[in-house]
Amino acid sequence: MTESGEPRRGRGRPRRDAVEDGPGARERILLAARSEFGERGYDRASVRGIAKRAKVDPSLVHHYFASKEGVFEAAMEVNIAPAMDIPQLFLADAQTDIGERLTRFVFGIWEHALTREPLLAMVRSAVNNETAAAIFRRMITRRVLKRVTPALSGPDAELRVELAVAQLVGTAMLRYLIKLEPVASADVDELIAQLAPVVQYHLTGTPPTPRTQNA
Repeated sequence: MTESGEPRRGRGRPRRDAVEDGPGARERILLAARSEFGERGYDRASVRGIAKRAKVDPSLVHHYFASKEGVFEAAMEVNIAPAMDIPQLFLADAQTDIGERLTRFVFGIWEHALTREPLLAMVRSAVNNETAAAIFRRMITRRVLKRVTPALSGPDAELRVELAVAQLVGTAMLRYLIKLEPVASADVDELIAQLAPVVQYHLTGTPPTPRTQNA
């Protein structure tokens, strides 16, 4: 007990006023975490730095997320979820043009500045830190592999989904993170036209149709 008669808080537990630190405290922490991880990367970011940005006690970060790993995973979930939230309609008819629809969906998110910047911030951390990479792998497994694989027919469905994801994520990293030319400045519709048949092949086993040159 404290001198005021209140129970003494244990190590790592926030003060009562910290837990009730105004409406939207959890959301402020996630927003601050996105900025902290984006600017400093996973290794250099800290719970104290996130708390300072969010204007909360560091114990409140631990209260909601337990650890730096926990707040990173939650921030990544918020920022990357839209890019992995594959419409159920795609999966209901997975054999029909899913390659083009999925490719267009993914690049539609990457092309939008409001969603691209948070994605890049999280992916940079995943590339440079094994803990962050493990979280990224878990998210891909949970949100993509376990959802798409059951919708496919034929053998090695999980491997085929991984290969399709590799095409999309790899091209996105070359275009938006590494900025390798000519991929970085190519017209997005041209990229989709080139990638979609390959993604379709991985997912359904349908060989890509050769593109004809205009006369």
